[in-house]
Amino acid sequence: MAPEVSIINRLCEARWLGRVNYDEGLRLQQSAVEGVRNHESAEQLLLLEHPHVFTLGRGADTTNILANEEQLQTNSVEVHETGRGGDVTYHGPGQLVGYPIINLKPDRCDVHRYVRDLEEMLIRTIAEFGVKGARIEGLTGVWVGNEKIAAIGVRIARWITSHGFALNVNTDLEYFKMIVPCGIADKGVTSLSHLIGRNIDLRDVARTTALSFGKVFDRKMHYLRY
Repeated sequence: MAPEVSIINRLCEARWLGRVNYDEGLRLQQSAVEGVRNHESAEQLLLLEHPHVFTLGRGADTTNILANEEQLQTNSVEVHETGRGGDVTYHGPGQLVGYPIINLKPDRCDVHRYVRDLEEMLIRTIAEFGVKGARIEGLTGVWVGNEKIAAIGVRIARWITSHGFALNVNTDLEYFKMIVPCGIADKGVTSLSHLIGRNIDLRDVARTTALSFGKVFDRKMHYLRY
């Protein structure tokens, strides 16, 4: 019989991985999920950035990718279908992507709560850089006015999470013009650097994110850098 998971001071390893190809990011998630499911490794918060890629969630509308094949090739953008929820989104250099691999059992078995907690964690993170984020009723993610600064798309299987969130830090926002971000046509996107007027070291945001994650999810964080 598998051991019970203690919910007191549960350890979560936050790992800064730098720039990782999207396929490799999927492989790392799958490996971490198996480790957590089999009680072979601690929970993980994988923190990284991807090269330019558009990802499509389950049931996404492919017409929300506005760029044609030539434009995708010219701009070195890959396209991947993926197992998360949500529509189409963009990942790229300067954007902090987070993949939490945690077990929501026994005390957090609520998908809605999990997404709201991710939003809360991101709101706390950007507040450390002087930006006030908020929710918009009926929509997922974190917003500054009518502009999205962080997107969320998750997968939960047997209450173990994967996929996660993308926070625009120093992101080139021009790439979002090639899609309808998250299928929402009447709102914009923004980034931390755009709002505060300077670039920020992505590693500093990763560390702040890990601290906020530990506070919101009641985890004891162990921060590692590759």
